[in-house]
Amino acid sequence: MADNARAKKLADLIREVVAEKLQRGVKDPRLGTHVTITDTRVTGDLREATVFYTVYGDDEARTSAAAGLESAKGVLRSAVGRAAQTKFTPTLTFVADALPETAKSIEDLLEKARTSDAQVREVSSGAQYAGDADPYKKPDEDEDEGATAE
Repeated sequence: MADNARAKKLADLIREVVAEKLQRGVKDPRLGTHVTITDTRVTGDLREATVFYTVYGDDEARTSAAAGLESAKGVLRSAVGRAAQTKFTPTLTFVADALPETAKSIEDLLEKARTSDAQVREVSSGAQYAGDADPYKKPDEDEDEGATAE
């Protein structure tokens, strides 16, 4: 359990250090303000760290940001090593986070459901019941009176 706590603590530190360094320390124009670090995961042996990021922009911006992160990997790892002060600095692997694409597909599905609901509402607005408005059988009043008289 202690290893998980150490890995989580190191992952949080790596996320903060990498985000700060990207914002202030790396002068690569490919890594503008449109790169956001979303999550970091560290293996149990604290040797490898996976850094998830998103890029605001089109496919060209994502491609250039991936190349920029790959070229800045050494500088970022050095900054993590200074901040972590551990015996071994974990290697960094950058992975584009699929969160924006997943959110977009969910939004598209929700919009499709809203449109479908609106169509159903429109079709059913003038509809009438196929049978009586109250489909449940009610006992006849005559039968109730006859049952109590006996």
